Amino acid sequence: MKKIIIASILLSASATAARAGVIVDNVAVENFTAERNGNYLAIAMDVDLSGLDVKTNNCVVLSPCLINGADTLALDPIAVYGRRRYYHYLRSGADSLVPAPDRSFVYRASDRPDAVSYSRLVSYQPWMDGAVLTMRRIDRGCCGKVLLADSGEIGRCILPQTDTDILNSAVFFPELVYIRPAGEREKHRALEGRAYIDFPVNRTEIRPDYRRNSAELAAIIATIDTVRNDRDASIDTVTLKGYASPESPYANNRRLAIGRTEALRRYINRLYDFGSATVITDYEPEDWDGLRRAVASSNLDNRDAIIALIDSDMDPDAKEARIKALYPDDYSFMLQTYYPALRHTDYRVSYVVRSFSDPAEILRIMKSRPQNLDQNEFYVAASELEPGSDEFTEVFETAVRMFPDDEIANLNAANAAMRRGDLDGADRYLAKAGSSPEAVYARGAVAIRRYDFDTARRYLRQAADAGLRQAELTLDELNEKTSKYNSENK
Repeated sequence: MKKIIIASILLSASATAARAGVIVDNVAVENFTAERNGNYLAIAMDVDLSGLDVKTNNCVVLSPCLINGADTLALDPIAVYGRRRYYHYLRSGADSLVPAPDRSFVYRASDRPDAVSYSRLVSYQPWMDGAVLTMRRIDRGCCGKVLLADSGEIGRCILPQTDTDILNSAVFFPELVYIRPAGEREKHRALEGRAYIDFPVNRTEIRPDYRRNSAELAAIIATIDTVRNDRDASIDTVTLKGYASPESPYANNRRLAIGRTEALRRYINRLYDFGSATVITDYEPEDWDGLRRAVASSNLDNRDAIIALIDSDMDPDAKEARIKALYPDDYSFMLQTYYPALRHTDYRVSYVVRSFSDPAEILRIMKSRPQNLDQNEFYVAASELEPGSDEFTEVFETAVRMFPDDEIANLNAANAAMRRGDLDGADRYLAKAGSSPEAVYARGAVAIRRYDFDTARRYLRQAADAGLRQAELTLDELNEKTSKYNSENK
């Protein structure tokens, strides 16, 4: 189980001896503490202001700061204003002397406390071990004139090695194993849609201005144009399949489905020269499947009985007549509500996309038409990027969006998530990554990052037994580091 260790940062003995209370002119600091809690550093101290005498036009600013070489971190200042200067501060609503957004330590001289309990929580950085905490005092008068500048050292922060540091020495970042997917020999893609074109009763000719036909025809044209305007794609096949609703007689519905689909084919052929591409037509005289889905999701009084009749082997005309006779109210509702949507044409524009080999071009295509890429092309682009970078991660996340159920896409996305520290995201991808040695190894890598070494060993051994050499190497490294950790903690 992962432990949270709280470690104190101690003042060095020499620093404590050198500074006995007073840090800068008439300002003393007592009870300084700093504690590290995980990724944060908590700093607290009592600042004695009882010796301050601030005149009405003046301001005293006390600025604590952590310093270690070129690394510095300024903490929120303490500001004490004289009477007139304080009212100017209130009227202006801003003061360049106190830039911090949190003005918890801003006082009017007559109201200032004798002592301030100062505390701040900051993000811990390794350079803070050994840093000096200083206090700078600047007094300013009218027009910002500097009247006094003084600084002093509160103490040096010394961070002893903690159990967490020792444990971290056993937690390393294992080498991640990506799989290069096979490229597609020929990249076939398709865009699909459904059009509800209205025809006058028993007629098959298309009238573009009839009812909603202009919008429905425009949707088909837009789909075709999407492919035709893509310079990397060429249309292979356009497929049209017409459906009619189940009103009797079946023979007439068959005539309508065939005739209306053929009318749409002729309409499209007048607009486009498809060259070697093929336009294929098909038909379904009555869309019983669509009707069944509508009834199954309804709350009709006789829903189950109607579904049973739909599923029966009865002649279509007899089937519809039986529903109409036995359940007239439900049939009337179906005729008005469900049947219009059963008169539709499904269309599919199939096309072929050329291959890409240049990583820069692949990244450009990924931004605008990621569906044109195969998995190998995503891999090629990622191989040119810095692992763990935002762009690197984006490539594999885009790939898994394009191929959401592919095991290799999920494995590579899991590795990318792990690289940026998103272990929960890695788990989600690994749930769909299958049981290849590489996927098993990745689960072991996640376990290492979670300090779950027993689980990590089990996965790594399983992957190694399946022939994955990297699993054996990582297992050896894990055993070496944990052995060192155990020996140092006996």
